[in-house]
Amino acid sequence: MKEKVLLAFSSGLDTSFCAKYLAEEKGYEVHTAVANTGGFDEAELERIAQRAKDLGVASHVALDITKEYYEKSIRYMVYGNVLRNGTYPISVSSERIFQAMAIINYAKQIGADYVAHGSTGAGNDQVRFDLTFEILAPDIKILTPTRDMVLTREYEIDYLKKHGIVADFTKMEYSINAGLWGTSIGGKETLRSEQTLPESAYPKQITKHGEEQLTLGFEKGQLCSVNGRTFTDKIAAINEVERIGSAYGIGRDMHIGDTIIGIKGRVGFEAAAAMLIINAHKMLEKHTLTKWQLYWKDQIGTWYGMFLHEAQYLEPVMRDMEAFLEHSQENVTGTVIITLRPRCYTLVGVESPFDLMKTDFGEYGEVNKAWTADDVKGFTKILGNQMKIFYNVQKRNGKA
Repeated sequence: MKEKVLLAFSSGLDTSFCAKYLAEEKGYEVHTAVANTGGFDEAELERIAQRAKDLGVASHVALDITKEYYEKSIRYMVYGNVLRNGTYPISVSSERIFQAMAIINYAKQIGADYVAHGSTGAGNDQVRFDLTFEILAPDIKILTPTRDMVLTREYEIDYLKKHGIVADFTKMEYSINAGLWGTSIGGKETLRSEQTLPESAYPKQITKHGEEQLTLGFEKGQLCSVNGRTFTDKIAAINEVERIGSAYGIGRDMHIGDTIIGIKGRVGFEAAAAMLIINAHKMLEKHTLTKWQLYWKDQIGTWYGMFLHEAQYLEPVMRDMEAFLEHSQENVTGTVIITLRPRCYTLVGVESPFDLMKTDFGEYGEVNKAWTADDVKGFTKILGNQMKIFYNVQKRNGKA
């Protein structure tokens, strides 16, 4: 019997080459699977399945893990207001971990001897796939022909043609990776430090002008309504925010960061839903959480995002951070009002029963109700003691 390989399959040039090469040259029984985290519609999934069939694979399956991706990743990224380097909502990098987990679990399910992917040796994804596979299935060997053979596009195309595979493998001017939490865009400009993407590179073009008000409702940190419409399906709610925000070109930016393999990398992205939801959520937290809750959430959110980006999702400390983040959301309930304009937006304000501004203690800069002038004088005197002592000693030693 032939040994069985499960290939993580996107139907692009690299994975198409891998499917044919592993069967024809290595003699494996090749099965393919695509893990959908919200980036593929039905038509695209059908096209991928047809490409797998044309390549002659033993079987193909689409694994829908969008709900799992939301429950186990996106909601924690919202709780933590995760923006890598303060900019990027780690759209694609967070998806890859869940795609890798789905692929390796399916490989075990069908009794595969090997698991394969088409990553090259120059990016982050090779680490995300390899590391996840090694942890969850150390007995299943990993095959990576594209990386190991250092192939050119021309070689792969010629090989497929020789084996009767006719397809349009013309390299797109821009590399697009779409998902529920945003779309990454790579192209010639992203390889240059002094350039940015042109308007035409963005898949979603600006179709709305003027202003529009958007209201986002949250319950315990999770998006629950859009413009007054209640959503029980969180994925549908995210898609609705994306539909509204992307029409204004909101959420576009360029991320410059450090890759897992140590080099700097640039990528353009558009993520209207992610940027609007995260920043609205962050504003609501400013009204409903205490100073120290906000401080420690910032620390945890930064580390959580970094670990997620760098393939550390399975590290046990991630579950500890998730527990903290979830507990912090107990009072993060309310509505955030946003004004949308082409390429920008304004966070107008919030309405929440847990708003810490709405108290009987006083109004900032206006009137104090819970303390007296003498209370503040005494408090200020004690607050300054440590600095007074320091400067007094400095003066005594001739340093002030």
